[in-house]
Amino acid sequence: MNHVPKIIQIKEADNVAVAVEDLAAGVLVRPGLATRDPIPQAHKVALADIPAGSAIVRYGVVLGYAKADIPAGSWINEHMLKLPESPSLADLPYATNLVPREQLPEPTRTTWMGYRNAQGPAGTRNLLGIVTTVQCAAGVVRMAVERIRRELLPKYPHVDGVTAVTHPYGCGVAIHAPEAEIPIRAVTNVIRHPNFGGEIMVVGLGCEKLTYDMVLPPEDNTPENVLTLQDYAGHDAMMQAILDMADRKLQKLEQRRREELPLNQLLIGMQCGGSDAFSGITANPSAGYAADMLVRGGATVMFSEVTEVRDGVPLLAARCVDREPRDRLAEEMRWYDDYLAEGGVDRDANPTPGNKKGGLANIVEKAMGSIAKSGTSPIVQVLSPAEKPTRHGLIYAATPASDFVCGPSQVASGIGLQVFMTGRGTPYGLEICPVIKVCSRKEMKEHWFDLIDISAGEVATGEKTIAQVGTEIFEWILAVASGEKQTYSDQYGFHNDLCFFNPAPIT
Repeated sequence: MNHVPKIIQIKEADNVAVAVEDLAAGVLVRPGLATRDPIPQAHKVALADIPAGSAIVRYGVVLGYAKADIPAGSWINEHMLKLPESPSLADLPYATNLVPREQLPEPTRTTWMGYRNAQGPAGTRNLLGIVTTVQCAAGVVRMAVERIRRELLPKYPHVDGVTAVTHPYGCGVAIHAPEAEIPIRAVTNVIRHPNFGGEIMVVGLGCEKLTYDMVLPPEDNTPENVLTLQDYAGHDAMMQAILDMADRKLQKLEQRRREELPLNQLLIGMQCGGSDAFSGITANPSAGYAADMLVRGGATVMFSEVTEVRDGVPLLAARCVDREPRDRLAEEMRWYDDYLAEGGVDRDANPTPGNKKGGLANIVEKAMGSIAKSGTSPIVQVLSPAEKPTRHGLIYAATPASDFVCGPSQVASGIGLQVFMTGRGTPYGLEICPVIKVCSRKEMKEHWFDLIDISAGEVATGEKTIAQVGTEIFEWILAVASGEKQTYSDQYGFHNDLCFFNPAPIT
């Protein structure tokens, strides 16, 4: 086995490094440098004396400024840094760091087995999706779905399942507020998710503000596709109506079959949650390597989380192929800056207690690790929350960083599968599309051996390279998308609620 390093320094200019394991005081971590304090795993150790007011640098980026003198060998934690100003959004240089496609890592596989759709990306699953227009209908639809699973699905062996797409939107909201376009767009787009095969089934109550015409074009707003609970006399009638409509939809979905498809029919989402200081060293760079393989093969890859890229905006702008995505990137960042300011907070409200326990001192450090999951590919398009992409390649989709909001936003944008990196661990999953979990530390995989799909922790210990783990993630993506493998979250049915982003007023 390769020698396991005690600390990892990312860039030569860095004046801090990360502890690979818990270190006691007095441990020699490099010639002439011993720890002055006990250093918890994933936390930072000062590589040199850092005077008060001086920059603390990791990833070659200023994480913050020392509040007091920090002697070499000291433990550096979140209480010791002053947050730097956000990078300016004015006149960001663009197209200055474009990696040619032929320089991206070559994919080991160029086709996959998916469900072709008439429009947009192919499906990774063959599902009946029953979408509600309002939370009031959620309980009825969930119960109906349980009956559909028991009474109808056994007749349709080529249908993977049925899902109740419920959400907290639809009524008691300022439906015509400018920001209401975001949740309305999410509901509209999820109705036509690639995994639903073009079969539309929308259930409303009958008195809500979100009416069918807001989420369906006239040609689809028909009795074959929509069902209003208030039209039926009592429980049995409304349940039977839902089952009858579902049966008609299932008959059509039963005809779908997987076929061999090129990678340009695949749309993948990248997300991270429960991050730690290893996320930007192991899991996220490995996912970024897989993303580059996908892009080179013709697939579309989406990454998100506004507060977790805000401090890396200049780096992302340099990867924008032209002025249009650069301008959209700045526009989305500016909107979110204002959104946070109106709430009386800034981007550093993002890190959680778990992030900090995992060695992340502030949002700058978290962001530098987060953007690693985007790889190195040029950014061809920038989307607002829940928008659908119109180009192939690497796409930035501006969403909140919250796992429970980012995921549904990417689902509404049409992802067929999500890769989710974590350092602290989470049972997060999505019912509409599979989620592959990648952890940043070996200890996490050992602890949650039957919850985490892939460990990237061997990168930190030198047992594997980023390219090796990235290739493993790539192959898992195509295997899961093709129905050849099943993720742990799908095996157990661990699926989070869909929390669509709604920045508009609630009345």
